[in-house]
This record gives sequence, structure tokens and C-alpha cells, in this order.
Amino acid sequence: MTRVAVIGAGAIGGFVAAALAKAGVAVVVVARGEHAAAIKRNGLHVHSDLGAFTATVEVTEDLRTVDAPFDFLLLAFKAHQWPGVLSMLAPRAGCATPLVTMQNGLPFWFVRDPALESVDPHGAIGHLFPDTQVIGGVVHVSGRILAPGRVHQTGGLRYIFGDPGGGCGARCSELVQLFARAGLAAEADSNIRETVWLKLVNNVGLNAVSVLRRMTIKPMLEDTDSRSAVRRLMIEGLRVGQAMGVVSEVDVDARIAYAARLDDVKTSMLQDFERQRALELDPILGAVCELGVRYGVETPEVRRAYAALQRMNLTPK
Repeated sequence: MTRVAVIGAGAIGGFVAAALAKAGVAVVVVARGEHAAAIKRNGLHVHSDLGAFTATVEVTEDLRTVDAPFDFLLLAFKAHQWPGVLSMLAPRAGCATPLVTMQNGLPFWFVRDPALESVDPHGAIGHLFPDTQVIGGVVHVSGRILAPGRVHQTGGLRYIFGDPGGGCGARCSELVQLFARAGLAAEADSNIRETVWLKLVNNVGLNAVSVLRRMTIKPMLEDTDSRSAVRRLMIEGLRVGQAMGVVSEVDVDARIAYAARLDDVKTSMLQDFERQRALELDPILGAVCELGVRYGVETPEVRRAYAALQRMNLTPK
């Protein structure tokens, strides 16, 4: 039987864990507090594009207490939470089990020499996990936690996977097939680096403005001034990616128009802000600023937004 660990059982991780468990995969989730207790007691309750269902999964607060091997380690925690997770994952370094990065922002493997201080300070993560143990992922799904043990997923079922060096090898293909068996719209991507950067471009604009203006996606993009602010941030993010040679010409207005057609949702950063949780600033806006300096691209709009959000940021609860 395929065995998967999902580190971070929030809205996205919780939904994926439940969908895989429903399809017969043995799933262990790493969760904490009331959420973990509720999942242990009653299972994961999901309202989703796959319907409403409850899935039984194994729960732990620390993966080091689970000795058995896994086929995949799905990283669904926020990228800025790596400092609290690294020691838990370090014992898995160098093994055959792939780490699947399913987070917003720039993943640690994207820039290695030298590593980005905004993403992987001193290269601590990258030192442990080489590209050969990584599968890159991009999530085009929305969700929120309704209550401990209860997840509401919306926004489609699209998950994109690829190898950091390009293509989608045997383990990546196995992961795509596993997600597909669970009813998820998984895709193999021959250029995951480009796809990751384009998702970052969206997050730089949509997440930042949603918090700064306390707006959900639909009204934010219907408002001329807010939409313009989103566009300016996205263009700067795109220019940095172009300077790196990661992306070429992209129709930013078409990407904004596509986002405006989706169901009205709160961005993940706005959800964290409203719950008084630390914001995922460094892997998103901080990374763009740092790479802008490295590649000689001015990013004044991103810097202003980053500074404003830093003033609003909180220490994790």
C-alpha cells in the first residue's frame, strides 16, 4: 500500500490528505493543537469539489515518532514555517523518499548558489535536500479551515508537479498518477520552475493587496485602484523572473482577468492576517526583493508593499 505523510494539515494539506485517504492511501498527517485532537477523535471532515466526506488518517505532532518509511512527503505547511519543521524532516535527508513542495512562495530548491536568505537562510534546507530528493509542486486550489478537523475546499482540483531540473521523472509521474486516482486534477510539468515563478507573480500581487486593503479576490479585482496595485506588483515580479531567464513574455492582464473569474475567496495571507498569524512575507515578497537586487531589477512597488506588510506582521501564535 502506498504510504504518504502530509506535513501541515491546514486547508490544502488537510484536503489532499483526506482525498488520498478516501482513495485507499495510508496517510499520516502532521498537525497540532485542537486541529490534531479533532482529527484523531472524529477524522477529517471535508466539504469540497469532490463532495462532502470524512476520512480517517493517522495523526502525529512530530514525524520523528513515526518509524515506517513513506513513498512521499507532502510539504503543505507555509514556507516561512520551515524553521519549526526542519529538525523534524532532517532525519529523512538523503533517503529515497521525495519531498514534494506544495507551498506558496519560492521553494528552497529554486535558488541554491548562493541560497536566498529570505527563503533558506545559510542554505540550511538545501544542504540537507538535493534536487534529486525533491518534486516541485504548484497548487491551484483554495480552501479554509471551518473548525478544528473540518476543511472547506473550493477553486478546482488542479495540482502541477515537476522535477526541479526539468521534466517529470518516474517518481514525479507516480505522484501524478496517485493524485489522479484520488480524483485530483494532477498534471506533469516539464518546466516547473516557470510555473512556480508565475504562481509567485500572482501571489506577490493578490496576497499583498488583499491584506493591505482587507479585500477578497473578487471585489479587489473589480476595484480599479486595487486592480492597478495588483498589476504593478505582478509586473515587477515578472520582470525579476525575466531577468533570471525563468519566464519570458506573459500577459499580466490575462492572468488578472482569469483570477477575477474565480469564486470569491480570501487569499491565504488574508486568512492568516485575520487569524493573527505570521504572514508568509519572505518567501513571496522578500524573495522578489532579494532577487531583484541580485539581478539588477528595480522593485519599488514590491519593496513598499513588503515594508508595509512587515509593519503589520505578527509573531506566530
